[in-house]
Amino acid sequence: MHKIAVLDDYQNAALRFGDWNSLKDRAEVTIFNDHISDEEALIERLQPFDILCVMRERTWFTRSVLSRLTNLKLIASTGPWNAAIDIEAADELNITVCGTASSPTAAAELTWALILAAMRHIPREVDSFKSGGWQVSVGSDLHGKKIGLLGLGYTGSATARVARAFGMRVIAWSQNMTVQTAAEHGAQYVGKDELLSTSDIVSIHVRLSDRTRGLIGAKELAQMKTHALLVNTARGPIVDENALIEALREKRIAGAALDVFDIEPLPAEHALRSLGNVIGTSHIGYVTESSYHLYYGESVENIRAWMDGKPIRVLTAAKREISYHTEAI
Repeated sequence: MHKIAVLDDYQNAALRFGDWNSLKDRAEVTIFNDHISDEEALIERLQPFDILCVMRERTWFTRSVLSRLTNLKLIASTGPWNAAIDIEAADELNITVCGTASSPTAAAELTWALILAAMRHIPREVDSFKSGGWQVSVGSDLHGKKIGLLGLGYTGSATARVARAFGMRVIAWSQNMTVQTAAEHGAQYVGKDELLSTSDIVSIHVRLSDRTRGLIGAKELAQMKTHALLVNTARGPIVDENALIEALREKRIAGAALDVFDIEPLPAEHALRSLGNVIGTSHIGYVTESSYHLYYGESVENIRAWMDGKPIRVLTAAKREISYHTEAI
């Protein structure tokens, strides 16, 4: 019998999605609802398992961790890539890593939930309503505003489509973008400096990589309008978190709407939890029923195929590099 551990199942939802019953005669499945960040405790917990089903980028699997999980043979990861897995180390240690498809719209939908909540001060209004109060704020319109999109991949391009429906002006930039690719998604290509200095809303939709880490730092935040909103549903380290906190405290930008952070789960006493001009959610951009059906459904398929000696959707370092270099925008 194989031993499967399903990690970081915060909502205790994994078994609701995917045909786990198809594995019951071949494997024992253990669900872990908590998160372990301490390396020694993690290794102790996972040592008995030969298969791990991991939610993308919740638990980090460094070379040090992988080399000490001597029974591990397969990592079934959700999503097309998982930056939390040292894929080179997995290749060298003969640990198969498989991925899944991902919803093309879930993160874009959350992007708009956060933008609307911030622009119309929904958290304050809900708090007032629940406490017996009435109107406490004056919201901002979207129509006629300019939104600057950093990246126009499947999430950025979906965000652009909604922006146009709201009657917004859409400008965009990324390292790989061209005038033509921007126009194909209904956006105007501009330089990074112009995007930051002229946008009413700046929304991040690039992949985290060595060249996008710290893409928005103190210099970039200083270029933004004082009434501008920064939205990040991509990855936390794309923004210099300390610089963002300082800019928010000093009200050099109006606010931030964030779903992703440097450390996740975000520590309870973290500064971003207490700033009045921050709206935050707990990295739920992909936490939808359709996403989980894809993630866990295809993860079970990947596990079953590996057990049959015919692994599918295999991720390797070589495939990752091809994906990074062919990333369009």
